Amino acid sequence: MSENKPPRHIAFIMDGNGRWAKMRNMPRENGHKEGAKTFRKVVDMCKDRGIDAITFYAFSSENWKRPKHEVDAIMLLFRDYLIDALDEIVKNDVRIVFLGDRTPLAQKLITLMDEVEQKSKNNKLLLNIAINYGGKQEIVTAVNKALKEGKTEITEEDIQNNLYTVLSGDPDLIVRTGGEIRISNYLIWQSAYSEFYFTDVLWPDFDEKELDKAIGAYMSRQRRFGGLAESGDLGGEKL
Repeated sequence: MSENKPPRHIAFIMDGNGRWAKMRNMPRENGHKEGAKTFRKVVDMCKDRGIDAITFYAFSSENWKRPKHEVDAIMLLFRDYLIDALDEIVKNDVRIVFLGDRTPLAQKLITLMDEVEQKSKNNKLLLNIAINYGGKQEIVTAVNKALKEGKTEITEEDIQNNLYTVLSGDPDLIVRTGGEIRISNYLIWQSAYSEFYFTDVLWPDFDEKELDKAIGAYMSRQRRFGGLAESGDLGGEKL
């Protein structure tokens, strides 16, 4: 069986920060701090491997249900990342784009996000950060944008062109850490033909070895997009 090329676009569901902390008798916030360190490392790893685009599920629209102190800690980490990103944009050559509804976020955060997007827009590696993001709502938003453009009959192309991920396109590979086997309202439209890789490794422990295992698993699969493999499938039947 021939191997695929490496994925052009990888999306991550960074799960397991809280459990990582609990296993060490630490507050959940400590797990998020370690997870933030892993996030930065994984960006560098993907850059080193020539990945074109990466997307991270940083905070879902459902995560507001968590305890306030935990949400506040996550938002503080996000703010710190934005401040650091402004200092490192030129050096890192990463273009940062934020996916999701910014409306509930603090105005200071929104201003920082706008500044980061603007200053990094000419950089190479595309880094999508999904914050206050929900896949169902993204599709609704895309349809409403198309309607405002005067469309009377919505096509798949209309929706695709109005998604948050219009710059990066659909992910080839979606990686979820932490042992859960679901996509949790993440990139619902875009994941129609993505390959999935689930691992029990908790996000703070996700390292180069684990990333390469995920990429290796992807490259060992045949992507048929609803067709049959070149060598035939279903008992050797060919189109």
